[in-house]
Amino acid sequence: MTGDLLVQFLAQGAQMTFVLLIAPLAVGVVRRVKARLMRRQGPPLLQGYFDLAKLLRKESVIAESASWLFRSAPYLIFALTWVAAALVPSFASGLMFNWAADVVALVALLGAARALLALAGMDVGTSFGGIGSSREMMIATLAEPAMMLIVLTLAIAAGTTRLAGVADFFLAEPFAVRVSLALSLVALVIVALAENARIPVDNPVTHLELTMVHEAMVLEYSGRHLALIEAASHLKLVLYISLLICLFAPFGMAPASAGVTGWLIGLAAWTAKLLFGAALLGLWEVSIAKMRVFRLPDFVGIAFVFGFLAILLAFLTRGVFA
Repeated sequence: MTGDLLVQFLAQGAQMTFVLLIAPLAVGVVRRVKARLMRRQGPPLLQGYFDLAKLLRKESVIAESASWLFRSAPYLIFALTWVAAALVPSFASGLMFNWAADVVALVALLGAARALLALAGMDVGTSFGGIGSSREMMIATLAEPAMMLIVLTLAIAAGTTRLAGVADFFLAEPFAVRVSLALSLVALVIVALAENARIPVDNPVTHLELTMVHEAMVLEYSGRHLALIEAASHLKLVLYISLLICLFAPFGMAPASAGVTGWLIGLAAWTAKLLFGAALLGLWEVSIAKMRVFRLPDFVGIAFVFGFLAILLAFLTRGVFA
């Protein structure tokens, strides 16, 4: 009994560690795919690791008007995002901490990290920070309700809001096309693009004051503080890709009782799907232009509409698929 508990503990720790280690690689895949499609050589796949290591070695420069919130926000944002990313089942379901992997709790953790980042952006009192924070909250007012509607739609289908339970349900269910799940998938993709400040919502490589959202909030950060925020953004991208995999492509995920061999197979499948999703994101960002700021509510609002239609159809057809 003690041996099994130790193995489960090590498996959960391995998931938390691997999620943290693979996050910069996923971002590197996105950048490399975009560069190659634009006929450029692009940065190395491991450039994200080099950037984080360089920032961690640098001293943080803090404005005189900064409060304790500005100094502590990067640590709290990184911790909240890492916990949220580690709760999403990756290579196996039913691990030690999967009982806490509730989608509602996941939304709460991400919302707390977002609120801290917005407050930190306004703390110093610069105009860029205020602009970025206001835009971030504008996007969040539409993205969070859409996310909750998606959660409820999946809960109706699977009978639970636990991510591991939803993944097990769709693994056990025979393949069937459900309009509500298709609408939820489209809505979740839009929410993922908005939450990660990706094209067409935001361009993660721009520093134009008229268009930037995420970068405007972190312009005053440097050194290890900026490294923590960048690491949190990498983890957030992995979180949403893992969430899409867990909910809509859980094949290859091993049960908790599969043992080390089954876990290694599940780890290989999850890694392949994660990097494939990152490559698709790079292809998407090359294929579409960034939207104007005033059109963002219309784009993110599509996710809310699709989420509402999905939960409505889930209610109307729950007796058909029971």
